[in-house]
Amino acid sequence: SIAILLYLVHKFKTPDHWYPSDLQKRARVDEFLSWQHTSIRAKGSKLFLTKVMLPLITGQSLAPEKLEFITGELNVTLKQFEEKFLQDKPFIAGSEVSLADLVALVELMQPVCAGYDLFEERPKLKEWRRRVEEAVGKELFQEAHQDIRNIKN
Repeated sequence: SIAILLYLVHKFKTPDHWYPSDLQKRARVDEFLSWQHTSIRAKGSKLFLTKVMLPLITGQSLAPEKLEFITGELNVTLKQFEEKFLQDKPFIAGSEVSLADLVALVELMQPVCAGYDLFEERPKLKEWRRRVEEAVGKELFQEAHQDIRNIKN
């Protein structure tokens, strides 16, 4: 999906903020896009799969202690994300939304749609989510996540 996003950015000459021409900002986006595969995606998907998909497929829930362990792994990753990538900036690459923010929020929606509100006790993360949704458009963002929000049905 990252390769496709980068292809689209280059093919359609999207606004610079999505994939900045400034090398330092672009390096920040690239750094996050490389990191997220084994961190946010891996931990967020694992929670979604074990909390939602596994019970749908097998009819059995995961043991509470295993679910707690998986949630703990995700929490460590979220802390790293806040400290390493968000820091005190509005967005990952600085003052404007980028592909890094979009990919991050999409990945974080999996655990949210599984019933784990990871934004609830993280004000920095919650404010970042609000900014990203506003930059994309709240209505479009909600529409894009409609199916995953209703996955249990």
